[in-house]
Amino acid sequence: MSVTRVVSLVPSITEALASVDRASVVGATDWCTHPADLEVTRVRGTKNPDLEAVRSLRPDVVIANKEENRELDVRRLRESGVRVELTDIRTVPDAITTYEHLFDDVLGWARPTWLARARDLWCGPVRPVTRRVAVPIWRDPWMVVGSDTFTGDLLRRLGWENVFAGSSGRYPHVTVDEIEAARPDVVLLPDEPYVFTATDGPEAFTLPTELVSGRLITWYGPSLVEAADL
Repeated sequence: MSVTRVVSLVPSITEALASVDRASVVGATDWCTHPADLEVTRVRGTKNPDLEAVRSLRPDVVIANKEENRELDVRRLRESGVRVELTDIRTVPDAITTYEHLFDDVLGWARPTWLARARDLWCGPVRPVTRRVAVPIWRDPWMVVGSDTFTGDLLRRLGWENVFAGSSGRYPHVTVDEIEAARPDVVLLPDEPYVFTATDGPEAFTLPTELVSGRLITWYGPSLVEAADL
């Protein structure tokens, strides 16, 4: 039987679910910005969801993510009788198989056409390395994409070597000097979670920089089809 009331606590997943059955998505976080015209009850942020608001929506299932959401909130929802499907996505193939499981086994919805296209685009041979990159995701303090991350795997599959892929942390704190010392060909500056702009970010570096869509390199969902053309 198909699920008809879903609350998503993950922006990427909200976009993916809305692409199939928008009417069944009854709640989402304030950070769920795609699709832009999605009209649902907002349940605050990914790290501080309004649990009472979530419960009041009487969802058949709440979909959360191990990195995006707090274990405490997942536990409190489950303890109050709310079904929570917790995802854990560290690679692009992880995202593909997670969605196949969600649509087939959790929601009972038809798989969207973009999902099969994403599998074709991302689950084959990894592209040869064409350039070395560093990807800050915050400043003051500076933080970069490190090891064991979805974004790091996506970069690798694009043929972009992450100079911090061998770091001991997933999002290590670094200095601008350390970024430059790693000698990337380019510093990629996404517009989320920190909003780097032409006047906020590039001026910190002597290296070449490029502004890039955060959605294309950090989200997993319909954006994967677009990201393959980066």
